[in-house]
Amino acid sequence: MTDPSAPEWERAILEKVALKALDEQRRARQWKALFRLLWFTFAFLLFAAWVGWIGRPEKDADGSALAGGKHTALVEVEGVIGPDGRASSERIIKALNRAFKNPNTQGVVVRINSPGGSPVQSQNIYDEMRRLRAKYPAIPLYVVVEDLCASGGYFIAAGADRIYVNKSSLVGSIGVRMDSWGVTGLMEKLGIERRLLTAGENKGFLDPFLPVDEKQKQHALTMLGEIHQQFISVVREGRGKRLKETPEMFSGLIWTGQKSIDLGLADAIGSLESVARDVVKAEEIVDFTQKEGIAEKFARRFGAAAANTFAEAVLRASIR
Repeated sequence: MTDPSAPEWERAILEKVALKALDEQRRARQWKALFRLLWFTFAFLLFAAWVGWIGRPEKDADGSALAGGKHTALVEVEGVIGPDGRASSERIIKALNRAFKNPNTQGVVVRINSPGGSPVQSQNIYDEMRRLRAKYPAIPLYVVVEDLCASGGYFIAAGADRIYVNKSSLVGSIGVRMDSWGVTGLMEKLGIERRLLTAGENKGFLDPFLPVDEKQKQHALTMLGEIHQQFISVVREGRGKRLKETPEMFSGLIWTGQKSIDLGLADAIGSLESVARDVVKAEEIVDFTQKEGIAEKFARRFGAAAANTFAEAVLRASIR
């Protein structure tokens, strides 16, 4: 505030100085706001790229990926096959349907890199592949194996028209397993008594804290045998006369890609790119695999980080 008793020229100078200071403060606030906006935009772009909002193909009305021309549709089956995660039947089936429905799809390739997993999830995917092959007879369905196509992974592969492998791929493991453990000896050494109350004599089926019950064991083996026969039937149905059965074929053994071709478990050497280019005759590849959402990515990465931290803590404790 200017002094009313000061001369006119002094008041004018003081007013100019005050106005200049206000103007500089206003400009400083504007620049600060601009820099904040730029940083926010930059952070948002990084976040969008991480989530996958940027770089995804355009979508049509039913959510299918659009391509500029004729293309080979890709669906990935990666990791353990189960109801949750990237290789669930729900995700794979949705991706397969989008791929077949797209008017530009010339062929569908399921690329598998999986040690197997749930027989139920694998059966669901296999059945859907067979259904789509019948519904869209003009669109071929191929499987390309990367490093590993074992157990439930091969269960799925059997539903394709042809299976392509690398010479060093690992293929097979046509069998079923049930994992458990027994700690009765350890409990005795530690003086721990197991107390289990059940309604139903088999409710504590194969409890790892109790000695093995032979009747329960035989029941489990019978169930595994039934699922194994379902697996064998699927392989025979899918591969047909190409299969050169041997006594070891359905024993759970695994073979190299080249050997799997000799046995009729696979058809030829090939990669995603070579199949798209030379077999489908549509070199452009469009990925229809359903991507993980931000919550799923965070949970998976946080879960892995937490598991690593826990393992390191246990290791340190055991070393001390």
